[in-house]
Amino acid sequence: MSQETLTPRPGSDIRDGLSPVAALVRRHDRDRYQTVLFAPPERQQPLFALYAFNYEIARVRETVSEVMLGRIRLQWWREAVAAAYDGGATRRHVVVEPLAETIRAYAPSREHFDRLIDAREIDLAGEPPASLAVLEDYAEASSARLTALAAEILGLRDPATRGAAHEIGLGYGLAGLLRAMPFHARTGHSMIPADIADRHGIDPGDYAALRTSPAIRAATQALAEAAAAHLARGREGRRRVPRAALAALLPGVIASRFLVRLRRAGFDPFAPALALPDPLQSWRLVAAALRRRY
Repeated sequence: MSQETLTPRPGSDIRDGLSPVAALVRRHDRDRYQTVLFAPPERQQPLFALYAFNYEIARVRETVSEVMLGRIRLQWWREAVAAAYDGGATRRHVVVEPLAETIRAYAPSREHFDRLIDAREIDLAGEPPASLAVLEDYAEASSARLTALAAEILGLRDPATRGAAHEIGLGYGLAGLLRAMPFHARTGHSMIPADIADRHGIDPGDYAALRTSPAIRAATQALAEAAAAHLARGREGRRRVPRAALAALLPGVIASRFLVRLRRAGFDPFAPALALPDPLQSWRLVAAALRRRY
């Protein structure tokens, strides 16, 4: 892979001729949009299709008024994915059509898609996870599986890449839940494990009001440390991971940077500064790619 492929111009995009799935990802998933630009040109559209699919299923909970309606929408996506694998008719949909092309061209593991949709059914329940282990299982389904699919679309299924994708995906997923804590609090939803919340004595009123307390800081720190541990494990075998996997694994750089900012904010998940995007993020990705790091 050439250096030109690995180092897109920071702040640039592909507005001229931007495909519908690329435009959707750029608008709603800035992190993954930027990381896709480090993939070979012929793999970028398949990755955009994958991430657009992820956006569509991730937003189901916010777009339905009843749990049953959410399940019906997720079942629609299950059937669309199944048709792509089984040779059925492709539904006319801006995301389904390129996703079906991607599945047929690269044959990524169907199990990963099933787990991604399973995770979004958990979202519909709206209940906090019982423990950190349960939360990690959710992050594995909702994030690590997506990272694994991205690696497979890049043509990588070796043990080193699979292991890195699993851990980096977990770390990014947990960090993402911390980033989303203000949103979850405003919508009356909590992803803080119940045992951690009870251990530290979190007042639900503080959480709902986005009011930081020592208990919320302590719980946030515990989750941040878990995320950091997964990211560190994902990097242990970095020298064995092919360079071609970087586009799938670079979200680890973004997660690590957020955890640094969170620590500097005293593990206050509601700190206003954390809501601001990192203006140097694209440059950090370039620097990491040049050093073959994630």
